[in-house]
Amino acid sequence: MPIKSFKPITPSQRYKNVADFSVLTPKKQQPKKPRSLTSSLSQAGGRNNFGKMTVRHQGGGHKRKYRVIDFMRDKREIPAKVASLEYDPNRTTHIALLNYADGEKRYILAPLNLSVGDPVLASDKADIKPANNLSLSQIPVGTLIHNIETEPGKGGKLARSAGNFAQLMAKEGDYCQVKMPSGEIRLVHSRCRASIGQLSNTDHENITIGKAGRNRWLGIRPTNRGVSMNPIDHPHGGGEGKSSGGGHPRTPWGVPTKGYKTRNNKRTNSFIVKRRK
Repeated sequence: MPIKSFKPITPSQRYKNVADFSVLTPKKQQPKKPRSLTSSLSQAGGRNNFGKMTVRHQGGGHKRKYRVIDFMRDKREIPAKVASLEYDPNRTTHIALLNYADGEKRYILAPLNLSVGDPVLASDKADIKPANNLSLSQIPVGTLIHNIETEPGKGGKLARSAGNFAQLMAKEGDYCQVKMPSGEIRLVHSRCRASIGQLSNTDHENITIGKAGRNRWLGIRPTNRGVSMNPIDHPHGGGEGKSSGGGHPRTPWGVPTKGYKTRNNKRTNSFIVKRRK
């Protein structure tokens, strides 16, 4: 997907660029959708159900409606056609509206090279084409996949953001080796399902925000540096003049960062064949 830049009429426009949405279906040409495909999205502002802030630097942002995405792909053996390709403000990849043969409409994550009018099928007998959904046992080794289940019937959890894909590396008995976007090789049960192809909007990583206000539209509030704080507020704070903190970098709560391992999930350790590092 191409990226659009601007003439630097203002300082913020010198580096700012945006995605060119010309590959998406224009709003006037999008078919009418049932209200069940969208729902309201409340803004928590980083606070939990007690009103206590648990995630910093969140709040504000543009009002959004949530698009209900079919991660399960449980409408099997019923052919569908792509009615439109659309922008989703809640995720980095684009989404596709499917019209099923029985009249139902659903949203799915849109992979690369998917066009309006293309046939899509969720079946173990489906062709190896973008957006088709199959069990890992029925997908050839070497195929690029996305929206991968971690447990059979739980819905896709892995490789769901813009430009992402995993690769089916090998099959051993009841399990398949899948190379994750991070480079980690992991065992996934062969009955788990996945969709074919690499996800759309591959140029998302090349977008430059360009100005602070654009982050505020996304609901991201300003972040203050630890070295500019007082010692009571951050381990890096304090000192005479402009000091660089001293000691190892850490969070406001004293947990080391930049390489410190915090993973504590022994239940799934046995599924990791090769770590990402």
